Amino acid sequence: MIALRDVRKVYRQGETEVRALDGVTLDVAPGAFVSIMGPSGSGKSTLLHLMGGLDTPSAGEIVIDGTPISRMSDDELTIFRRRKIGFVFQFFNLLPTYTAEENVALPLVLDRRPARDVRRRVEEALERVGLAHRRRHRPDEMSGGEMQRVAIARALVIDPVLILADEPTGNLDTKTGDQILDLVQEANQARGCTVVLVTHDPRAAAHGGRVINFKDGTVVTVPA
Repeated sequence: MIALRDVRKVYRQGETEVRALDGVTLDVAPGAFVSIMGPSGSGKSTLLHLMGGLDTPSAGEIVIDGTPISRMSDDELTIFRRRKIGFVFQFFNLLPTYTAEENVALPLVLDRRPARDVRRRVEEALERVGLAHRRRHRPDEMSGGEMQRVAIARALVIDPVLILADEPTGNLDTKTGDQILDLVQEANQARGCTVVLVTHDPRAAAHGGRVINFKDGTVVTVPA
């Protein structure tokens, strides 16, 4: 499902060269739920962004679902993300002037799906996360947990092959965070989505079946 081969990411800050990733080789099987842990600045979020095509590697190859995304143009990456990858971020990334249903519909609308298909998929996605009754509410009318549920519905509405979650419980209390992780886990188990979760919280990481530890841009351990 995911294959990384000697992936490197180097940033320049003036005269200084920062190696965010330093030769990462990693495989994630289809349908796996993998948690990536590490201290702040270890490179785990950089890795997630590269997997999602939100950034490009300085060197190495990244293959997602049989497609070498590290060779794609920006336009090709945009279409690939829109159709294959669901994102869940710590700060929700919802459009503040859009309702819940409009936020969830956005990737389908951008992909020019038929209106009837969009309505059906949005209704099903909001129902799945328990927010059908909040469909016409905007983010400032919802709690943090509700906003994250909308973000998960938006990730699920495209029927992704891969869900990438970057600290999805970082702004939530423990109980609400557990509920959010249960939804991600349910998508993994019931729908077969591959999940990669970035977190610094061992409780969150425990929802996955495999934990990968990161330090200084490299993999420390890769349990089988």
